[in-house]
Amino acid sequence: MEINPVKGTHDIYLEEADIYHDIEKCFSEVAMLYNYHEIRTPIIEHTNLFARSAGEDSDIVNKEMYTFLDKGGRSITLRPEMTAGVLRSIVSNKLYIAKEMPVRFFYSGPCFRYERPQAGRYRQFHQFGIETLGVNTPYNDVEVILMAKQMLSMIRLDNVTVKINSLGNEETRKNYRAALREYFGGHIENMCEDCKRRYELNPLRILDCKVPNDRPIIEKAPVITDFLTPEDKEWLNTVRDMLSDLGVETVLDTHLVRGLDYYTGVVFEIASNYKEAPDFGALGGGGHYAHLLKELGGPDLEGAGFSFGLERVASLCQIIFKEEIEKYQESLDFYVVGLNDENIQNNFKLITSLRLEGFISDMNYEVKSMKSIFKYASKIGSKFVIIAGDDEMNKGIVRVKNMLTEEQYDVPYDDQLFAKLHDLMKEYYEKRFNDNSEVEEESGDIN
Repeated sequence: MEINPVKGTHDIYLEEADIYHDIEKCFSEVAMLYNYHEIRTPIIEHTNLFARSAGEDSDIVNKEMYTFLDKGGRSITLRPEMTAGVLRSIVSNKLYIAKEMPVRFFYSGPCFRYERPQAGRYRQFHQFGIETLGVNTPYNDVEVILMAKQMLSMIRLDNVTVKINSLGNEETRKNYRAALREYFGGHIENMCEDCKRRYELNPLRILDCKVPNDRPIIEKAPVITDFLTPEDKEWLNTVRDMLSDLGVETVLDTHLVRGLDYYTGVVFEIASNYKEAPDFGALGGGGHYAHLLKELGGPDLEGAGFSFGLERVASLCQIIFKEEIEKYQESLDFYVVGLNDENIQNNFKLITSLRLEGFISDMNYEVKSMKSIFKYASKIGSKFVIIAGDDEMNKGIVRVKNMLTEEQYDVPYDDQLFAKLHDLMKEYYEKRFNDNSEVEEESGDIN
C-alpha cells in the first residue's frame, strides 16, 4: 500500500532542506544582532488562545484552524501562527518581569492552516518571526521593519517592496468600520460569500478579499488614512521618514490591514518584485499591537513583531538563485577511498579524525573498484578524494585529489596532515570562487 503525504504538506530534503537551514541561520543571526533571544513554544495550544488573539470573526479562526478534542475532552488547536503562543509563554512564565525593557524573542517552526494549497502556500508551513514588548515609540516600529528588511538582504533578496499603513487607535478603527459598512452596504449582494460573512462580523476583513470580481469594488472603498488622528498620522510619517533616512523606502498601501485582529497602529508587508518568480503574495509582514499581552492575561505592554513564511522565501530563493544552487551544491569536503577491508578499517579512524577537525567527510564502507568509488565521489560533489591504500600507507602518505582541477598531492600522514588539508581547502575556494579562467591540470607534492 502506497502512503502519500497529506494534501497541503510536503517533504523537505537534500538541497531544499539546505536552503531552509541557511535561511533560518541567516535570519537568526540578524535577530541576535538586535539582541533578540530564541524561544520555542508548543505546536499545540488551547483553542481559546487563538480565538482571543486572532479574533473570533477572522478567517483563521472560522475556517482555517485544525482543532480537535483531546482524550480529556479539551479543545486543542495546532497553532495557525506563532505570535499568540509566544505571548502566552511570556505570560505563563512571567518573562515580562525584567530589569530592562523591551522583552525580545525570535522563533521558528511549523504552523497549520486548512486553506487551498498554492504556490508557496501549504497547510503545514513554517514561520520565522520576532516579537518585542515593553517599549512604545516609533523607534520600535522602525527597528522591527528594518530588521525584516535586513534579514532579506542577508540572503540577497533585495528586490522587494515594503508596504506600510496605519490602523490607528480604537476610535479610528470604530469610525472606519462604520464607513466601510456604509460603503459596502450598497455592493455586498454582488460580492462573494466570504465578503458577506465578513460584512456582518468585521467589514475590515473585506479588504483582504482576493476574489478578482470583488477587487474593483474594494479598490474604491474608503481608506483608513482619512480617519487617522493627527497623532496617528504623525507616528506613521515619523516611521516612514526614519526608515527613508536609513535607506529603506516604503510604499503607503491604504488597504493594508493584515489578517489578524490584534494589530493596531503601524502595519507592514514585504512583497517580492522578481518578475521571474510567481506572485507568492507577501513574503512576510507584521506590525504594532497595543493590548494583545493584556488580552492574554499579562500586563498592558505594547508590542510589535513580524513573521516570514519560509516556504515562500525558500521557493523564491530556489528560483532566483537556481544556477548558483546547481553550480555550488557540493557539500562534502573529503571522500576517503579504501580498496580492501584493512584499508577501510584504517580509513574509518581517519574520517573520524577529519570530522572532529571540522571537515565534512565520508568513505566507502564496502570494498569496491576504484572507478566506481571515484564516479560516486564525483556524483555527490566531493571537493577532494583521499586515497589511503596499501601503497600510500607503506610510504607514510595519503594521496589527495582535487576533484575540481584534477591535481593530485602526496601529503605526509603525520601530525601536520590537517594543517595541510586546511591549506588545500583554502586553495580550492580561491580557485572555485575567484578564478574564472580555465585551470590547467597539474600534479604536485606538498611536503
